[in-house]
Amino acid sequence: MGLIKMNGINLNVNIKGDGHPLVIIHGIGGDHTQLENEISQFAKEYKTIALDCRGHGESDKPDNYSLQDHVSDILGILDHYEIEKASVLGVSMGSYIAQGIAIAAPDRIDKLILTVPKSNGLTSSVQRLMSEHAKELDGLNLHESILTLLKYMTFNPELMKKHIDIFETKLSPAQFLSANKALSNFDFRSELPKIKAKTLVISGKYDGLNPPSEGKICASLIPNATFFEMQYSGHAPNYEEPELYMKIIYDFLKN
Repeated sequence: MGLIKMNGINLNVNIKGDGHPLVIIHGIGGDHTQLENEISQFAKEYKTIALDCRGHGESDKPDNYSLQDHVSDILGILDHYEIEKASVLGVSMGSYIAQGIAIAAPDRIDKLILTVPKSNGLTSSVQRLMSEHAKELDGLNLHESILTLLKYMTFNPELMKKHIDIFETKLSPAQFLSANKALSNFDFRSELPKIKAKTLVISGKYDGLNPPSEGKICASLIPNATFFEMQYSGHAPNYEEPELYMKIIYDFLKN
């Protein structure tokens, strides 16, 4: 693990294991450590490439950047390590980035896993949900707001209180605002048919951030896509149904 210079900034990149490359991309406000359980398991069979996206974790945090910058960063990482073809797993924000990568470089991505995705958005899903429940959140700090919103984001809010950190952020308010701005006004719907990768779309039935209807849109527009709805999950199926989640992905990667 270490910093590499990419597109004018330093990116923190963590590589583990050997085998076919698998790029793993985290959600907004977090970093690659939030997916450490998946990384450690996949690294037993794959060369996992996990980064802190720009504006996150130990990577540099420019004031302004875009979703396309995230896409360019990961394509640059593939070039840096001379990786011609890889699989990509993206979770939430990571799934938006993953879509952008598979659109921009369709011949370089062989398998694509989109966890709790959406194909378009005017704002980040977190911002949208907070706006929708603004009266309920009035006067609450960010931690209190996330605790309040768990019932809209997850199947089992009490369970997810033990993992509240995956919904929170260590970023400053200004840094978190920049991260949210990067996700504003994107729309991949007209370009998703360009994706050549065999694709798995996973949604959680109780996800109020990116509900299954959003995942179904992605799957319907990608030519070789399969949609799976997890029945006892919300926006964190990797925490709410971890064994089933990993089995679905392993089966997909091996077939």
